[in-house]
Amino acid sequence: MIGILSFVGFTALVAIIAYIATRTTDETTSDGYFLGGRSLTAGVIAGSVLLTNLSTEQIVGLNGQAYSEGILVMAWETLAALAIVVTALFLLPRYLKGGLTTVPQFLEKRFDRTTKSIVSGLFLSGYMIIFLPIVLYSGSLAISTMFDIPELLGVSDNVALWICVWGIGIVGSIYAIFGGLKAVAVSDTINAIGLLIGGLMIPVFGLMAIGDGDMMIGLSTLVDANPQKFDSIGGPDASVPFATIFTGMMLVQLFYWGTNQAIIQRALAAKNLKEGQKGLMLAAFIKILGPIIVVLPGIIAWHLFQGNLDNPDQAYPALVNEVLPPVLVGFFAAVLFGAILSSFNSALNSSVTLFGIDIYKHHFNPEASEKEVVKKGKRFGIIIAIASMFIAPLIANAPQGLFGYLQEVNGCYSIPILTIVVVGYLSKKIPAIAAKVALFSGVGLYLVYLGLKYFVVGEDALPHYLHVMAILFVLNVLIMWIIGRVNPRKEEFVLDYTKQVDISPWKYVLPVGLGICALVVFVYVYFAQ
Repeated sequence: MIGILSFVGFTALVAIIAYIATRTTDETTSDGYFLGGRSLTAGVIAGSVLLTNLSTEQIVGLNGQAYSEGILVMAWETLAALAIVVTALFLLPRYLKGGLTTVPQFLEKRFDRTTKSIVSGLFLSGYMIIFLPIVLYSGSLAISTMFDIPELLGVSDNVALWICVWGIGIVGSIYAIFGGLKAVAVSDTINAIGLLIGGLMIPVFGLMAIGDGDMMIGLSTLVDANPQKFDSIGGPDASVPFATIFTGMMLVQLFYWGTNQAIIQRALAAKNLKEGQKGLMLAAFIKILGPIIVVLPGIIAWHLFQGNLDNPDQAYPALVNEVLPPVLVGFFAAVLFGAILSSFNSALNSSVTLFGIDIYKHHFNPEASEKEVVKKGKRFGIIIAIASMFIAPLIANAPQGLFGYLQEVNGCYSIPILTIVVVGYLSKKIPAIAAKVALFSGVGLYLVYLGLKYFVVGEDALPHYLHVMAILFVLNVLIMWIIGRVNPRKEEFVLDYTKQVDISPWKYVLPVGLGICALVVFVYVYFAQ
């Protein structure tokens, strides 16, 4: 009962603070609703970006992979810092210079409206069919396990899953659809603090359990007893082979941190470039510490449970129940619930933004007022939320290793979108038709690869999906370059400065960025065996 009361109390406190913080924001305008009035500061941006990224599909999924494979899966966390630095140095100045609300808006300016609509459609499809359902499913699995919902309510595991999915979905929808970006960002920041505290408690209590109350003895015992789990390189059969770090891994990271609307929207809402760059650099630094929360607990679970769990994705919830004092379970569940909501409502808010700005305004009612755009976007958000809540329980039989599964399926749209954004900024004369061809070839060829892998020849007969992503990226760049040579734009593209915000860079952005990159290399080399 104490756990449930602390859960409800902390969740309500976050909601009240978010409501108070957003009362003065005019959310009848596009900037007010979608970008929080372009007023976010570095701390809010960093907290929101991290919580948008850090949710149960990552906490549960990545710890599940660490349970099976060890520290080598930290590549998903540690290498993210490099992509964030590139985003802060290269992409964000250009985004803010163009006064963008959505990434597809740039594609309209650079190519044409059809290209923008195709990309918006890809984002929306990915959010509704892949990302949002997986967040809901993995989150519901964690909450149901921690509170033992089936026994508490006297229902089956399947019914408990449906209840949790719809409970999380409804609360998240209220935040995202009716609160706008600022409500999401403020609640994210509060939950970020709680998640850092709660997330660090799990490995601390886990190591103390191993060391009979002494954390350092527990760490020494863990390393000595499981040296194979602390190799950052891994073998050829690893889910993240070392060679992929130099191919598709960095492309996936650049897409996620530099072009994914759900993530970059927080930086687009910065009050100026300095705050945006400082926020991203802070997020990059904290990201290097991420494995402590999303990798180490999985290894601790392996040691404590001796590899006896039926499903690796059970490792984290099982560890929480094993090592956390009962009085803290409610608080941590509330923090985890906040992380679930963060990823769900952030992607949902971005979906509302993409539909309202990029689809409804341009294809349904070009004369619509900003208030009307926001209104229609909210209605679409309700539809996509309900659809994702129906889809989520249906993925209960998804392959083991939800995090890796999510990354692989996301390749259907991540690499094609990254290709045309990068080429769009680096070239001036490649035409719109090249972007369309690259989008369709990228999506189509990757779907062919997945079809061959899972239904025809099997996994062993084809390259790792991260290598395939890199191959398709290079192929699509070549396609766009050839089309640009044969049929170039009549006029060179010029990125205009809209003067929405000040784009003077932070004077320390380059040295701080280089320092973060050096730290990433050091961490990786330190754990290499």
